[in-house]
Amino acid sequence: QVQLVESGGGLVQPGGSLRLSCAASGFNLDYLGYGWFRQVPGKEREGVACIRSNDNLTYYADSVKGRFTVSRDNTKNSVYLQMNSLEPGGMAVYTCGAGKWCSLCPRLYDFWGQGTRVTISE
Repeated sequence: QVQLVESGGGLVQPGGSLRLSCAASGFNLDYLGYGWFRQVPGKEREGVACIRSNDNLTYYADSVKGRFTVSRDNTKNSVYLQMNSLEPGGMAVYTCGAGKWCSLCPRLYDFWGQGTRVTISE
């Protein structure tokens, strides 16, 4: 059974940092691209970052470049999103997805986790 489980969300002050984790099971991490997305109520899911499994190529949304870093650990079958200098606009439910490509387009992903909430407040 394919499963993605996110963790690491929580409350952080503006300018703070969080590290999100996405643990994958039921398939081999090496054969897929992994992406991080975020969504707030009333808006579409937005691609934040992705990493390509065969060569670790990464893509980032312009809004997070220089602040967020996506990485993976094959030994733990996990993908991570390090988020620094968080801004109030980054408050959302963050979800990881797995698909055949590294893309910021959610339609290209086949599997999704349940999401982890990131709250940014003083």
